[in-house]
Amino acid sequence: MTSPATEILKSVSTLSLIAGARVSSGATFTVHDRYSGAAIAQVDQTSQAHIQQAVAAARRNLNKVPDGYERSRILRKAVDIIQSRKQQFIDIMALEAGFTAAETSNEIARGLDTLEISAEEAKRICGEMIPMDGNPGQKDRIAFTLRTPVGIVCAITPFNAPFNALLHKIAPAIAAGNAVILKPSGYTPLTASLICDVLIEAGWPGELLSLIQGEGAEAGEWLLDEQDINFYTFTGSTRVGRIIQQKAGRRRTQLELGSIACTVICADADIELALPRILRATFRKAGQVCTSIQRLYVARSRIEEVTKRLEQATRALKSGDPRAAGIDVGPMIAEKEAIRAESWVNEAVSMGARVVVGGKRDKSVLQPTILADVREGMKVVDQEIFAPVITLLPFEKIAEVIDSINATPYGLAAGVFTNDVNTAFHMARQLRVGGLHVNETSSSRNDGMPYGGVKDSGYGFEGPKYAIRDMTDEKIVTFSLHDPA
Repeated sequence: MTSPATEILKSVSTLSLIAGARVSSGATFTVHDRYSGAAIAQVDQTSQAHIQQAVAAARRNLNKVPDGYERSRILRKAVDIIQSRKQQFIDIMALEAGFTAAETSNEIARGLDTLEISAEEAKRICGEMIPMDGNPGQKDRIAFTLRTPVGIVCAITPFNAPFNALLHKIAPAIAAGNAVILKPSGYTPLTASLICDVLIEAGWPGELLSLIQGEGAEAGEWLLDEQDINFYTFTGSTRVGRIIQQKAGRRRTQLELGSIACTVICADADIELALPRILRATFRKAGQVCTSIQRLYVARSRIEEVTKRLEQATRALKSGDPRAAGIDVGPMIAEKEAIRAESWVNEAVSMGARVVVGGKRDKSVLQPTILADVREGMKVVDQEIFAPVITLLPFEKIAEVIDSINATPYGLAAGVFTNDVNTAFHMARQLRVGGLHVNETSSSRNDGMPYGGVKDSGYGFEGPKYAIRDMTDEKIVTFSLHDPA
């Protein structure tokens, strides 16, 4: 008798996709159920020869890129197909990513928005007119810019958003008219496989799409060796981002890297507004989001109230099997990561921190955890924990908070809850981050907005309009005119 999971998995190809054709290298790697740890699939480990074939085919077939109107139609068709198969995506992400039903539904809703926005942008890629007569002797010249595809875009995507983060890279690449080579996380290859099937069914030329599968760094290194790839877009660790940038050389990159995400509750904050947002931003996807709140700075006059209310709300959360009804927090991506995060919590306690709630682990599930009495020198404060753990840091003056956030090596996003417009604008000007969200958390995001960081959090933007700008080349065209004979 087969289990429901077995039936779901039968519908997903575990082979690599090379220029639209499914192929096998003969070697595989294992994908696991994030909650039980059981093996659920053997996925093809793409060979270097197949990667070389994918790049060569993409370069050879760039003349088959559809026009902007057709690219828009294909992306919209993909939306329709995914909507018709929504449950299949939900079931697969619950297995390989450990998402709860609420998390998968939100992931899919946002990904469909990303596709829709990309479809709209595909029809309005254009340059601009240049005011040549602003210079002396140039009144008879006309100039404008054109935006043209860079060529081949390689997207290397993370496990923590296997649907929407992936679409934030490949949907703009397609909208811009590029061939796409996709390398998803080895933890979550099945969602990527489904998306590739959808895109080809929607009408994207198979010759312009390849799916490279693999765990570990080998496949990524082979992709970086391919000099015909024009653009790399990557979400992951700062360590790997540095390697990509070094090996990419003069080729362009967009890197979304590490973070210690911070949110601030000022003395005048609306706590009723702030706390539900903070709870969700901290513990969704088991805290494995680069903008999940790790440091919560609280005005000292509000620290007792915030601690008490956040503790009560956190104790009400249920953690466990993401497929079970009523579960709020599922497993981390691997038991070893839960063990690591638990060890950081224990280290902090040994150094004087206090566990307000949580701190316990059951295999890959770490309880939602709040830590108080923390300080610099503790890993839970100084390094990205990427787990359902939040630290509480009281403050007296906003200048302390700004200095503390700016002192981290990262600068992705921050949030502040305040009703003082001067405080909000002062922080917007002084914080070295890619985005500040006022009366929202560091994890606030609209899928159409520019999204990226500074310092060790990377550079370049996601957000379809902004990614397309990076995934196209701008060319100046001038005409020198004269009176007709």
